[in-house]
Amino acid sequence: MRNDVGAMWENFIISERIKYLSYNEIFASSYFWRTYTGAELDYVEEISGQLYAYEIKYKKVKLKAPKTWTENYSNNYKCITIDNFGEFVV
Repeated sequence: MRNDVGAMWENFIISERIKYLSYNEIFASSYFWRTYTGAELDYVEEISGQLYAYEIKYKKVKLKAPKTWTENYSNNYKCITIDNFGEFVV
């Protein structure tokens, strides 16, 4: 019922992911990615030189990675929702 549920969900998922990485001694650099034109990704991890991009949405949606991301970096992209967040944080 809150109007900021999406922002709260994103904050929860990212904080739980950082805990998961720490507990499992997985060393990753975390980033936020946005272009000058406004394309963005909520969370990017670099692990062993590989980039992984994530879009975090409270409601189930089908999204594709921004074209700029796939052209310049990688195709490792996943949308994290309430239906699949367990595999991301546990």
